[in-house]
Amino acid sequence: MSFGRLFRATALCIAILLSFAIPKCFADASVALLTGKVLFMRHALAPGNGDPDHFDLSDCETQRNLSEEGIAQAKEIGAKLNQRGIVFSEVFSSEWCRCQQTAVNLNVGEVIPFRGLNSFYEAHFSEDDLLPLLYEKLWHVESSGNPVLMVTHFVTIQAVTGRSVSSGGLVLYDPETGESIKFTP
Repeated sequence: MSFGRLFRATALCIAILLSFAIPKCFADASVALLTGKVLFMRHALAPGNGDPDHFDLSDCETQRNLSEEGIAQAKEIGAKLNQRGIVFSEVFSSEWCRCQQTAVNLNVGEVIPFRGLNSFYEAHFSEDDLLPLLYEKLWHVESSGNPVLMVTHFVTIQAVTGRSVSSGGLVLYDPETGESIKFTP
């Protein structure tokens, strides 16, 4: 066999082997990238802006809730997270119904309501009261553990990460360094 044919045959074999190895390598690396991090998620699609005038945190009927499209969006995002093999150590949610509905429909773990993730957009709660609770929680994220998922609101994600996301958007946040990037499952 000539050197040229041998070189082409070897290159083809390497290309075939890499086509199988690289996707697995990248998948493993992307899951490892999440170790000790927080994945913030803005609640899925909920038509409108803010909440009705008669808002009551304890009554979902008085809140802006997920649409059918929002429920489907949350299920799709959850399926993608599960397909990537991402396992969360804990799943926290704002006490708002649309956030809890999102977290439940993700189907990635038991949902724990957490006041520190509540919205301060329309002054139902004070940013000065909520953010210290959230920062305290972030301080205790285990740096070598599985990621923590926090389903919350636009204003909360922006206040902590400096990033803005659409409904269903995700931001990966490192509590140790304060660095953040948008995340696509």
